Amino acid sequence: MIKCITFDLDDTLWAVDPVITHANNTLYGWLDEHAPEFTRQHTVSDFPALREQVLEAYPETAHSVTLIRLRQLEIGLRQAGYGEAEIEKLVPRAFDIFLAARNEVTFFPHVKDMLSALKQEDYRIGALSNGNAEVGRVGLGEWFDFALNAHMVGHEKPHPAMFEKMLASEQLKPAEVIHIGDNPDHDVAGAQQLGIRTIWVNLQQQAHKTGETADQVVTCLSEVFDAVAAIRARG
Repeated sequence: MIKCITFDLDDTLWAVDPVITHANNTLYGWLDEHAPEFTRQHTVSDFPALREQVLEAYPETAHSVTLIRLRQLEIGLRQAGYGEAEIEKLVPRAFDIFLAARNEVTFFPHVKDMLSALKQEDYRIGALSNGNAEVGRVGLGEWFDFALNAHMVGHEKPHPAMFEKMLASEQLKPAEVIHIGDNPDHDVAGAQQLGIRTIWVNLQQQAHKTGETADQVVTCLSEVFDAVAAIRARG
């Protein structure tokens, strides 16, 4: 019996690229006001290069977009000439500004109706994300019973750690869970390696061999409820 439905978040329930663009621009505007030497030294388009510097200097942070962002701010501010005491004060404030904007999302069509329909069937609903969006802050808290992300777990999907943590903490067996996500490698292959059944959210209707091995494939979130029912019917 299926007891729990887990969802990826970014690019499954909303498009992430415009969210990150907005969050970067919001952060940059805040830095221009509160740390103007940063914006004299860097443009908003320098954030990816700063990210690469973080990954080179701190490879142990690669699983966590939160740790990467914090280090990115530290490095950028240091390069702009700020001292360690100033950096210590500025980084958490800047990150709070970024994270607030990062949680301003526009849902794909049918998200809330789909979640409501699943909830009415008494499924437990969880989030398993490599990102740092928060279901409560984006406006989906009433539907989700739990949420895990790569920063919390210490590994990003498709590493099995996030799925294993979910199974252990929620006291579930793999056969009792369906995982739903847009990424064939992170979501479909990642869940399948533990025996968790999967639904590939293929909104762009792309061809992908791994994605197509999912138990069900949907091209619109309005199809998710029936896809879950089809998996459940097969037992």
